[in-house]
Amino acid sequence: MMSQRLAEAYYGFKCDQDGKGAILSYSGFVSESILFSLGETLRRRVEHEDSDQNHTKRLFSVFVEQVQNVIRSSAEQLPPRNPQETPLGSGLIVVGMEEQAFFVVCANTITLQQKEQLEARLTALAAMDKDALRAVYRKKLKEPPEEGSLGASLGLIEVARRSSRPIEFDFLDLQEERFFFCLKVFV
Repeated sequence: MMSQRLAEAYYGFKCDQDGKGAILSYSGFVSESILFSLGETLRRRVEHEDSDQNHTKRLFSVFVEQVQNVIRSSAEQLPPRNPQETPLGSGLIVVGMEEQAFFVVCANTITLQQKEQLEARLTALAAMDKDALRAVYRKKLKEPPEEGSLGASLGLIEVARRSSRPIEFDFLDLQEERFFFCLKVFV
């Protein structure tokens, strides 16, 4: 059955995304293979906007780190079907342009414990200049990964280092000790 309201609703969604500068938008469960596919799509799109290879590398570094955080840290996950798979994390990924700069926004649901840890860490990182971020990064390289970390505990520091502006973040209380976490990074 044809429905004019259906097309109107999704056209409105597209126009809203376009109005926010989105050049790539994804919402749903994310896997490493989806990360790869989105990355390839983003690479091809960015080639039309930016010829600076170093800038493009910084953008991809931030994009990959943020999407991996969604995969690994989302409170909404589908478990792996076999030992070779990783869980799927649910979230939102938007890459766009605003004020002549690329941005990467990733958002996902997290627990209260994750919120408390992220808020403290991100508040500290957002207040640091490039020299302080470099010093924290070097110090962290010499330390073992944090307990429960799936990486070297350097991801958010690396994102903040590659950002061209202070990182922006916010938490929306969803009740029942769950929060919608949003991180925006300009590159």
